[in-house]
Amino acid sequence: MAERGAAIERLRRLRGIGRSFFDFRGREHALSEDTLRDLLAALGHASGDEAVLQREADALEEREWLRVLAPVAVLRDGDSVPLTVFEPLLPVIRWRVETEQGDTLSGAAAPAELPVLGRRRIRELSYARVALALPPLPPGYHSLSLEKSDDTPLASSRLIVAPLRCYEPEVLRDGGRVWGTAIQLYTLRSARNWGIGDFTDLAGFAAAVAGLGADFVGLNPLHALFPADPASCAPYSPSSRFFLNIAYIDPEAVPEFADCVEARRLVATPEFQRRLAGLRDVPHVDYPGVLGCKLEVLRNLHRAFRAGGSKARRFEFQQYVKSHGDALEKYALFHAIHEHLSAAGETGGWPAWPAAWRDPGGAAARSFLAAEPEAVEFHGWLQWIATTQLNAAECAARDAGMRLGLYHDLAVGPHGGGAETWADRDLYADGATVGAPPDSLAPQGQDWAIPPWHPDALRACAYEPFVRLLRANMGRGGALRIDHVMMLFRLWWVPRGRPSAEGGYVHYRLDELMAIVALESHRQRCLVIGEDLGTVPSEVRAAMARHGLYSYRVLLFERDGEGRFRRPGDYPRRALATASTHDLPPLASFWTGSDIDLRERLGLYPEPGQAARERAGRAAARDALWDALAAEGLVEPDTAADGATVSPPPETLANAVQCFLARSASAVLALQPEDWLGVDTPVNVPGTHEAYLNWARKLPADWQQWVASTPVRALAEAVCTARQHPPPGSAESEKIDEV
Repeated sequence: MAERGAAIERLRRLRGIGRSFFDFRGREHALSEDTLRDLLAALGHASGDEAVLQREADALEEREWLRVLAPVAVLRDGDSVPLTVFEPLLPVIRWRVETEQGDTLSGAAAPAELPVLGRRRIRELSYARVALALPPLPPGYHSLSLEKSDDTPLASSRLIVAPLRCYEPEVLRDGGRVWGTAIQLYTLRSARNWGIGDFTDLAGFAAAVAGLGADFVGLNPLHALFPADPASCAPYSPSSRFFLNIAYIDPEAVPEFADCVEARRLVATPEFQRRLAGLRDVPHVDYPGVLGCKLEVLRNLHRAFRAGGSKARRFEFQQYVKSHGDALEKYALFHAIHEHLSAAGETGGWPAWPAAWRDPGGAAARSFLAAEPEAVEFHGWLQWIATTQLNAAECAARDAGMRLGLYHDLAVGPHGGGAETWADRDLYADGATVGAPPDSLAPQGQDWAIPPWHPDALRACAYEPFVRLLRANMGRGGALRIDHVMMLFRLWWVPRGRPSAEGGYVHYRLDELMAIVALESHRQRCLVIGEDLGTVPSEVRAAMARHGLYSYRVLLFERDGEGRFRRPGDYPRRALATASTHDLPPLASFWTGSDIDLRERLGLYPEPGQAARERAGRAAARDALWDALAAEGLVEPDTAADGATVSPPPETLANAVQCFLARSASAVLALQPEDWLGVDTPVNVPGTHEAYLNWARKLPADWQQWVASTPVRALAEAVCTARQHPPPGSAESEKIDEV
């Protein structure tokens, strides 16, 4: 038994599984042996045989020495490339670098003359790891190949040459401080949309708030969901993070709509108009109703495009298809098959499909592609339409004067049954999902039902999927928020069949992933904001500062050990400051405690007395917040007799808090329209699935009305003034920036 435990311990270390974790109260919890076994099984070590486990541990320990080059190497500032050779050493090794720019560099080196990084003896053979210096290389992705003196190939590797820090827009480099709005796009109401905020709303909204002085519009993830299963509406559990949610398409803005008699006649019918009116009037997005209307019209428009689209339009579409290649074909094929199987009564994602359909390269999928080209093309065409409409919204934001434009959100991972995993199933670990350990928001822990990338599989393909993912999302706007940025360092894996509290952390290569983020941010000229809430390891904080990722600072969490709220001048400069998030209550709910009542009704407090403790803590937080606002002269100190009884008008509290944050030293400020409008219901309650209608609640009024209202304009003016006159930065904030 002890030997078996030793083998598991070796594998745990080699696979980067944390032996224990600290909960949100600071208490350490060791992983059970059963959890370790299940995590190892998810990483490919399913055997219970001691000898097998020992051999697998030996192989992992020896792997780096048995290959000449690792599949990928990140270089900065003249770093050398480590390579492994036999001893006695070869007299000479020839190297050749094919740069991304098309240049070729070559040379030769005598291993005996290279600096030795280490030695290892494996099965009676001796190995030496040496450092190969290369000429300076431009930033990018390059190919390194090694040969013996007789031209025999030795090894190859991908070299990633990255800048030291991420891109920072000029306005921020020059010390400017910007603000914008953070919206869930589906929540926008308007008199013209079809029951959900769409890309036309986004373009108009961006231009309107730009007129108030805003420099960006922050968005929920716009990733592709499931048209054949519209009830699966969680933006953080998408079918694919590479493509867009077609529910945001405005059918009437598609060029073919103007000339498509069938579509225009359908939309003009009294029955269809009644459907649209009903979809607009309900307080929550009716996703099946919205997708039903939109797809009915969009199919007509696609047929019109195929039958009589202009040569210019057809050429543009062909270029889009060509530029997205195999990835778009697999995405479109998946959703055409999903639609076909759903119509036949097959429900669920691809793991629940009949076995013949689970392989995108299998006979069933290829036969479907050959037999139903129009059905497959339709889903690719929808992506083209969505992309052009989103691009138009970004152009509208920039044309209106926004200096950052659209600020997008990258989800941690895809839905396990969607197009992304179907297309590249070998990249994902089988037998585990991603979640979070117990915390104050979800004391029972969270399981997001997202499959994790297998660290070895991702590195073996030189991180190409990660590169493509960043390009797809950074290229759509001026800023990108990486949700749960700790995923670049570690993820909480939950073994299949276990509660989320019985998971463990599995680690990734932080410096390699950060280097790619920095490189792609420069290429796309995209500011990067890392969502670093919750338990953030010191390694992540240091790496974010070192690589120039902006931090994500939420007012409700910015308190010291005594419970006092951080002063505006003490916020770090390289950060986005905001009052709340999609996982937290709006300010009105925070102040009244209605979010605690809601969570108690939903049974989310498993410990006796936990809700009462939350209410007591909230009363103290209200007192502390009022004190912080009073210290800035934003409210009257003598009105804060007792945090439990102070009941300022919602607009008084919201305006004071937003002006407080506007004074912060943080370079970026995101304000939420929910707080402008006094909304007290959340869009999402973490830890719930069916008990609460997440990701559907709309804002209470048409956006054109409240953006033009006197209170919103007055608040925007106050925010603009505060942003132009920051308080002096404190020593603490300067220290955070310099880490």
